[in-house]
Amino acid sequence: MQTLNTYNALPETGLVRLSQILGDKKKGIPPIIPVSKSTWWDGVKSGRFPKPIKLGERTTCWNVLDIRQLINKSEA
Repeated sequence: MQTLNTYNALPETGLVRLSQILGDKKKGIPPIIPVSKSTWWDGVKSGRFPKPIKLGERTTCWNVLDIRQLINKSEA
């Protein structure tokens, strides 16, 4: 699903923003999970992808351990 280098770019613990997960071409961030934003949000809604954590009105993030678990699950 992704290269080892992008997987290793994730922090060991903590929170990550959507741009860190799906990538951001403008900022030069490669995708870890290469899906569109609409596919990601549909997956969150259906339970396929982890639920987000709201830090503020306009700040949403995900627990990096949930993202690592998703990656490991999809590779199995």
